[in-house]
Amino acid sequence: MSTPDASASPATTIVHLLRHGEVHNPEGVLYGRRDGFHLSDRGKAMALAAADYLAGRDVTVLRSSPLERARETAAPLAEKLGLEVGIEDRVLESTNRFEGKSFAEPAKVLLDPRVWPLLWNPFRPSWGEPYKAIVVRMLAAVEDARKEAEGHEAVLVSHQLPIWTTRLAVEKRSFLHNPRSRQCTLCSVTSLHFVGTELAQVSYAEPAIDLIPAEDLHDPFSAGDAPEENKPKGPTPA
Repeated sequence: MSTPDASASPATTIVHLLRHGEVHNPEGVLYGRRDGFHLSDRGKAMALAAADYLAGRDVTVLRSSPLERARETAAPLAEKLGLEVGIEDRVLESTNRFEGKSFAEPAKVLLDPRVWPLLWNPFRPSWGEPYKAIVVRMLAAVEDARKEAEGHEAVLVSHQLPIWTTRLAVEKRSFLHNPRSRQCTLCSVTSLHFVGTELAQVSYAEPAIDLIPAEDLHDPFSAGDAPEENKPKGPTPA
């Protein structure tokens, strides 16, 4: 009987956090967790670009947020890899009290005294799910994916704010930030590299960057197929 080699190197595992593609949102509303928001045609092309980028990787686990835009982003990758897409509720979009509102003219929303109680604490934030709560559920999903894919790679299809707050947490940075400064474009891949159970590195790639209109690059949520007057502008609590 062979004896396990105690000196063997710990397994290297990568968990990729893939943001969904552009969303068909001609009214330009902050959709959050609402149903019925699907990928635009350009968003589908972005999903294909992300699938091409990840298809050559050693991916053995594929999970997605239950929202349509995430599942539709996962679909072409699942086809290329021959994997089933598991639904992972813990990588769902964060809650937001401003769901359904347009931020084409943010002053109309943010200068309304009725919403001021929602804006008092940007550190938490007071208008939605606490950043710390988002990170707790995201890291739990990441850890389960890491265990399942140990020695290989996993992909979790999620959303901008959950991915970005997770990155801020693992890099030990403040949660306070400008939503337009997030390094998490549509169909971007934020990769967590583990050696054994320890996070060793974070890397980032933008396989669909050439498909994103320059004027939409830093939008805090996607408004695909929206005319310019409906697109989000200025400060947005998203």
